[in-house]
Amino acid sequence: MSTFDPKSILPTLPEDPGVYRYFDESGTIIYIGKAKNLKNRVSSYFTNTKGKDNKTRRLVSQIRKLEFTIVHSEFDALLLENTLIKQFQPKYNILLRDDKTYPFICLTRERFPRLITERRINHSLGTFFGPYANPKLMNALLEMLHQLYPLRTCALNLKEANVEAAKYKVCLEYHIGNCKGPCEGLEQEARYMEYIDQVSQILKGNYQKAKTFFIGQMQDASTRLAFEQAQEWKEKWQLLENFQAKSTVVNPSIHDVDVFSIVSDESLAYINFMKVINGTILQSQTWEVKKKLEEDEAELLTMLIWEKRDQFQSKAKEIITNIPMSIEFEGAKNTLPSQGDKRKLLDMSLKNVLYFRKEKADRKAAEESGGDRKMRVMIKLKNDLRLNDLPKHIECFDNSNLQGTNPVSAMVCFKNSLPSKKDYRTFTPKTVEGPDDFATMYEVITRRYTRLLEEEAELPDLIIVDGGKGQLSSACDALKAIGLYGQIPIIGIAKRLEEIYFPEDSLPLYIDKKSESLKLIQQLRDEAHRFGITAHRNKRSKNFIVSQLETMDGIGKLTATKLLKAFGTVAQLKEASEEDLAKVLGKMKALKFKKQLENL
Repeated sequence: MSTFDPKSILPTLPEDPGVYRYFDESGTIIYIGKAKNLKNRVSSYFTNTKGKDNKTRRLVSQIRKLEFTIVHSEFDALLLENTLIKQFQPKYNILLRDDKTYPFICLTRERFPRLITERRINHSLGTFFGPYANPKLMNALLEMLHQLYPLRTCALNLKEANVEAAKYKVCLEYHIGNCKGPCEGLEQEARYMEYIDQVSQILKGNYQKAKTFFIGQMQDASTRLAFEQAQEWKEKWQLLENFQAKSTVVNPSIHDVDVFSIVSDESLAYINFMKVINGTILQSQTWEVKKKLEEDEAELLTMLIWEKRDQFQSKAKEIITNIPMSIEFEGAKNTLPSQGDKRKLLDMSLKNVLYFRKEKADRKAAEESGGDRKMRVMIKLKNDLRLNDLPKHIECFDNSNLQGTNPVSAMVCFKNSLPSKKDYRTFTPKTVEGPDDFATMYEVITRRYTRLLEEEAELPDLIIVDGGKGQLSSACDALKAIGLYGQIPIIGIAKRLEEIYFPEDSLPLYIDKKSESLKLIQQLRDEAHRFGITAHRNKRSKNFIVSQLETMDGIGKLTATKLLKAFGTVAQLKEASEEDLAKVLGKMKALKFKKQLENL
């Protein structure tokens, strides 16, 4: 390494691919770069310096020494650059490595293997799948696998000698049917390993082997007339089908691809990565990178692709991107699709990037708004639901009935994140008979917003429907019928997993359980449920009183309803004078009714 003098050093540089390293006066590496042509690339730093940004000019002013390494190809230069950046972490380089450690699913290497989660790979422990950038999706996958297969969860050493010596006793998991008791030798090892093989295939994104197994078991049980067993196998098959349907976003024939998209501004770059196998997204992550110099977007994306493929251990032979990469990866072709299923994947990736960038900007605006919690929550909800406007006015609907009787629908209204009780409404279905949630939702939404349109009243910024895809679809059909569909954002919330559903989107959104926006949605849903239940009980109580009154001579349903409307309760009816009763019933009927009331 010699002292750097541009005029004397630059003409001697080779025109080969390689990696160059800049040092400051203390001998510290301050920048590492790669080049297809070392001479051209290094020279570019010292020519036309006025056109460089301030950070680049500052870097050039600090360069005192230069080292370079010649390699065979530009791809080799990328690998060496990546390694050296991680090793020396120069202050002018983008530091690619995440400081997070993402969890893996480990299929343990032991007799009767278990599924466990680990954050560090230790191949002596077992086979690792992942990492999972979204732990919620990982946990949902683990929950499904334990529903499908009777896998043990204990950490007992189940060597044959230990089992034969009867060292262990079955636990609660055995008694509730979640485990077949391998600790007492009650589970056949060959059968258990057959389950493990299917679990391994599902973790790799291959569902067909497991589905074929469940269908075969279901048909076999049916042939033996074991219909309860057949139903159990059918439910397992349906569970896997539903999970795959929710996970599959494009044609399953797209076997193994990596999708990357990048959007950048002057100081930051935003990148999304999706790992897709058989049409299913197995991994997804969006993050930002702070630019250190005037990094070329294509070169930046290429570095990030290498980093993420290494981190997520991807061997995909196709990489889909929204811009051309600066280097072709060995063993993988780069695709920039303009249409078809691959374009849908790219659009989804870009949608995630743009949402992430918008969320960052809105979060900054929320922080600048100071301590206004109401504004902060509305901004957060706007970001999470990808709304165009702040949801200052929200209306939430819920249906209540008891075994199909006394159905009532409730609507609660929140304004500026707080309940507006004067705007609460209840609806008694007029066109629906029996407990039909979908038809009831259609009627109630139609009635509510037809009236608002007729009165030229303020429409909400957001409609929330308590229920999943079915209730949401009915609400959307109602909005279409009155010409409001697309003008008011509408979502459905399914209670079991707090899934948020959007119109015409089969995949739910999972908002962070600790998020203030999810808590606001839950508050609206719970308030609508409480208000609906209260109205339902009141109606049920009134109908009970009406039924009681109808048992009396000379009192029909219409008269009983009038009495209840006038006096409220049976107790108040008993306290009423004959004169008061006569105002509703007439003098002769009031006298007779008064006597009957004494026996009620």
